[in-house]
Amino acid sequence: MNKHLILPLGTHVTLRHPATTGAGVLIAPAGAVGHVVRAPDDASHSYRVRLPGGAEVSVRREHLTIRKQEHAAALHKAGGMVDEADMYAHVALRCVVGSRAYGLQSSASDVDLRGFYLPPARLHWALYGVPEQLESADSDEVYWEAGKFLVLALKANPNVLECLYTPLVRDATAIGQELLDNRHRFLSRRVYQTFNGYVISQFKRLETDFRMDGAPRWKHAMHLIRLLLSGIGALREGALPVAVEDEHRAALLDVRAGSAPWDEVNQWRLALHRDFDAAYAATALPEAPDYDWANDFLVRARRSAVEG
Repeated sequence: MNKHLILPLGTHVTLRHPATTGAGVLIAPAGAVGHVVRAPDDASHSYRVRLPGGAEVSVRREHLTIRKQEHAAALHKAGGMVDEADMYAHVALRCVVGSRAYGLQSSASDVDLRGFYLPPARLHWALYGVPEQLESADSDEVYWEAGKFLVLALKANPNVLECLYTPLVRDATAIGQELLDNRHRFLSRRVYQTFNGYVISQFKRLETDFRMDGAPRWKHAMHLIRLLLSGIGALREGALPVAVEDEHRAALLDVRAGSAPWDEVNQWRLALHRDFDAAYAATALPEAPDYDWANDFLVRARRSAVEG
């Protein structure tokens, strides 16, 4: 339980202790459910919780359990939760993404590792299931479960597509290598919608930051420009370029350093959107990715997890 987290209004909770009046009269027993109708400004004060019958009680955070977390807590108590540390042994693809893959790293840049893992079937089929992703903040590693990874790739998720196209592959099992060999099956005209939509929404936030503070997150702005360049390259070339071309590297680093005026950065972004439109109109990529192949691949991968 994160006692410092302020629960938002409407959160469904369970009382961990009986609620009584000042005179000791029982209002609701331990285990009663309700929802938060008033939250405190800090973790040292009580919440106002409305019970199903309409009564309201004041309850401190340590006496509340978020209902959606109860199931996970019960599974953990039963000893059935998967130890995520054990799942790292089942990583099928491990590769380097981020600044080092883009060729935009500095001496302080981390090594960002991404990929997917294929859990043993007996754990995947069990009541307790397996996590959709493994994440280690200490080592900057993220690995999606195989099915989740494929779904994201089919949606043209930039982070996952970069895993398939980065030139820096650390290691891959036979299953991981087969996916790399067929990465072209995940590229489609959908790249245009996904990449464009993300950049547009994020630039709106950066523009708000600029108006409010006069200083947007320059590193994020650089990566949004880079994402547009990557998407344009995918539509034109039929392969997702991860490493930045020499002609753009210096300009991107200027953006990251905050050396380029905001208006110039925004004008570059708008020009790239126009280039993206033109690339979309002329691309030879299919309308949709190869769902049938992806489904067949996942079934075979799952079967291999059964057979060990």
